[in-house]
Amino acid sequence: MQTPGPTSYQRARSVEAAIASLAEHGPGARVVAGGHSLIPMMKLRLASPELLIDINDLDELAYIRREAGLVRIGALTRHVDLLRSELLAELFPVFADAEQVIADPVVRNRGTIGGSLCQADPAEDLSGVCAALKADVVLQGPGGERVVNMSEFHVGPYMTAVQAAEILTEVRLAVRPGAGSAHEKLERRAGDFAIAASSVAVWIEGGTITDAGVALAAVGPVTIDARRAQEHLRGQVPSEALFEEAGRIAAEESMPMPDTRGPEDYKRHLVGVLTKRALRKATARALHQEA
Repeated sequence: MQTPGPTSYQRARSVEAAIASLAEHGPGARVVAGGHSLIPMMKLRLASPELLIDINDLDELAYIRREAGLVRIGALTRHVDLLRSELLAELFPVFADAEQVIADPVVRNRGTIGGSLCQADPAEDLSGVCAALKADVVLQGPGGERVVNMSEFHVGPYMTAVQAAEILTEVRLAVRPGAGSAHEKLERRAGDFAIAASSVAVWIEGGTITDAGVALAAVGPVTIDARRAQEHLRGQVPSEALFEEAGRIAAEESMPMPDTRGPEDYKRHLVGVLTKRALRKATARALHQEA
């Protein structure tokens, strides 16, 4: 069956109104913006919301700006705007890397960063990007706002820390010196979900990696925060040997399942290769920033 079940529709005029509708209608209500994940799920009857709350009119949630040591990205910011942002290209080029290989122009023109993160698909690219950058997300509900780090945001397959009657409103990225980032992905065809993907961020001062983020997509039940690989990188001088070992550790931390995209050992091998490539590129970018 390729037809959604019956549902009611409401167009929100403010963030507060959307939250009030979520609180009123309970778990039967869902927020929709781009809809490229939710609508296909509805067609397959994998999701059957009683009420769709359309937030496309909430222009106050669509922005990319730098304020007080942070880059703030509104949840309604479209993929195409992330791809074209000069600010992100300068400070966090991993976004452009990822956006170039996300789906196709139709999806990029309508899909949003908030929708991508809240869908929590383990093969989704931006969750890995934000996890590697150690981003914070802002959740707003009837009781006000709370801030959750990406390391605590994904709590299970297609499950997040967003509670009932809450909406993700903003992504926050700390601007730190000596930063470099990169995203590497292997897919069967252009725009496809990844066979494996690795998002990497490093911060380098005085020729030493002071901090690092490594996140993996499509190789586990959730986006994997490769913490052992990150710890191995901290305090080290960048080198091919270091990247090789970090890739090996990241591969060990992955939890791939065999499927039509390949067997488990193949996917683990890809994690190591892609992580090493991303580290090499991110480090080159960081050293340029440091200089």
